[in-house]
Amino acid sequence: MHPVITVTELAALPKGSSGGATLLDVRYQLGGPPGRPAYEAGHLPGAHYVDLETELAGAPGTAGRHPLPDLAVFTAAMRRAGVGPDRDVVVYDGHLGWGAARAWWLLRWAGHERVRVLDGGLAAWTAAGLPLETDVPPDENGEFTPAPGALAVLTADDAAALARRGVLLDARAPERYRGETEPIDSVAGHIPGAVNAPTTENVDPGTGVFLAPDELAKRFGAVGATPGAEVGVYCGSGVSGAHEVLALAIAGIPAALYVGSWSEWSRAGRDVATGPQPG
Repeated sequence: MHPVITVTELAALPKGSSGGATLLDVRYQLGGPPGRPAYEAGHLPGAHYVDLETELAGAPGTAGRHPLPDLAVFTAAMRRAGVGPDRDVVVYDGHLGWGAARAWWLLRWAGHERVRVLDGGLAAWTAAGLPLETDVPPDENGEFTPAPGALAVLTADDAAALARRGVLLDARAPERYRGETEPIDSVAGHIPGAVNAPTTENVDPGTGVFLAPDELAKRFGAVGATPGAEVGVYCGSGVSGAHEVLALAIAGIPAALYVGSWSEWSRAGRDVATGPQPG
């Protein structure tokens, strides 16, 4: 299944519990307010809200700001939203696509293959003149059963080793990669050997729609990430990095995610590099 779906394609799909697509609203903004009030003010018809901070991530700690969620909590959230083995899932958010990508990645990691991200998110839906609703659908009783491990996950040691033998992409802003500023974590810089490929450059800046597969392949190929390479991704806390893994998937390049990312690495006293990447 292609990892993204257009507004036109989604509008043509049946919705709801009678065999149609399950819609998940995962509105999230780093440092911003919770997404639930915005969801209640207007969402795609039939969409269930899923909270990234509490249902798609565990509690912040030594494993980072957004570690893997407790599997029971994640499973309960997916079942409440009606996710099941025979249901297509479409996830969207209202900002940069990062929250939707985190949900996509978690579902794929947990073995659910029938999941796509709405390209352009809520903005693309409303720009097409399609309706929103304020009614909150009742909880469902999906038959989602996770089978973790379907997508590769990196530990800190794995990430360090991959940076030496393969391609480790740092998906953060260039100034954070270079160590010129660090607005969130306690240490500035990057994992030694990593190369910078900012998540924000995966999409058209005006619409938030992903670049075409060949454009993404060219972008990633310029930093050594090709279909034949061993590729890993990290970011600040494993959210925008999931968006990078999604963009790589669109380009036909499998990649592993270091979920703990810089928020774990920088707390552990590991080696830190600064400055621009070579070449």
